[in-house]
Amino acid sequence: MKVVIVDDEKAMHLIMKRMLGKLDQVKIVGIFHDTAAAFSYLEDHDADLIFIDINMPKESGLEFAGRLRESGRQIKLVFVTSHKEYALSAFDVYAYDYIVKPVLQERLHHTVQRALAEVQVEQALTLREPSSIRIMFNCLGGMEIRSAQNVIVKWKSSKSAELFGYLLIQKGRQVSRARLIEDIFGDMPQKNAEIYLNTTVYQLRRLLDNYGLRDRLHSDNNHYALDLHQVPVDMVSFEEGCKEMQVVNQQNLDQAIELQQLYAGDLFGDRAFPWAWSEVERLSQLYSSFTQRLCTALLAKGDTQMAIRLLLKLFVRNELNEETFKLLMRALALKKDKEGLTQHYIKFTENMRRELGLSPSLEVAALYRRLLSKIESA
Repeated sequence: MKVVIVDDEKAMHLIMKRMLGKLDQVKIVGIFHDTAAAFSYLEDHDADLIFIDINMPKESGLEFAGRLRESGRQIKLVFVTSHKEYALSAFDVYAYDYIVKPVLQERLHHTVQRALAEVQVEQALTLREPSSIRIMFNCLGGMEIRSAQNVIVKWKSSKSAELFGYLLIQKGRQVSRARLIEDIFGDMPQKNAEIYLNTTVYQLRRLLDNYGLRDRLHSDNNHYALDLHQVPVDMVSFEEGCKEMQVVNQQNLDQAIELQQLYAGDLFGDRAFPWAWSEVERLSQLYSSFTQRLCTALLAKGDTQMAIRLLLKLFVRNELNEETFKLLMRALALKKDKEGLTQHYIKFTENMRRELGLSPSLEVAALYRRLLSKIESA
């Protein structure tokens, strides 16, 4: 494990070097008297753990940590200080640990062993063969990640899931940092929002890296984009399938039924992201339109039972949709279900009056009378 020491006191350099030297698998790669030199080193070199004093000239350890986090680096930081009162401020910049001087060997050993265990796990994940790891993102009806072994993978944080969803619906287009901060972190002070964005990008990139997809999250100084070409995403598969299947007939009926089942619920499920509302509605309408075409094909085939089941599912989603209701009435008439036809017409009429203050359209009313008459005459 690569360790860096930052302290303006030479005596602390010697103490920390001696104490860390007693611990296995620890390599000190840099010792610095000031944060400027340490930051410059870290721009071109890797480190796993930094021990840093808080009270230092020019730039404090806390200010250095804030600058490090703003740059997107998530190296583990352990503050070593004589002052207990800085503890809360330290954890505001995601401190890994906080050690009060004088440093005890046992206390240092505990911190290093804990960090070493985490670093080893992270390295093991990084060394996996990307080609042997597959993953699927399910965003219809929720936000779920599943591995090739059908194991649900945990998001690093709720914000990393939100950032993924935001970039996903951009379909590879670049999004500015300013827009991400406004839409996802808009309730935070600007400085905090920038830090949280850097942290969230890091979390998402680490998650993708575990599955060989690290390079799919593109970034420059001011923009981010997510490219999931050929990566299984149910939302993308559903939308592409609907576009390819403009006409549903007896030849592609089985394929259409499978596609309909892919829509497990509205986009992102119960995660009500304000920035996603228009996309949620667009996909919901796409699902309704496609399912109506599917039900028309099912009725033509004579499969009224499945058609009714799907139409009732649509009817629950939108009880005022006339196209859905007309198809439902036709399906019930094919079953010669007079009671069901009448009950659903009464319910539809009541919903129209209660929600819109209107009666069913002349077309709906005429179709109802015609279908009812046809059942009675039969």
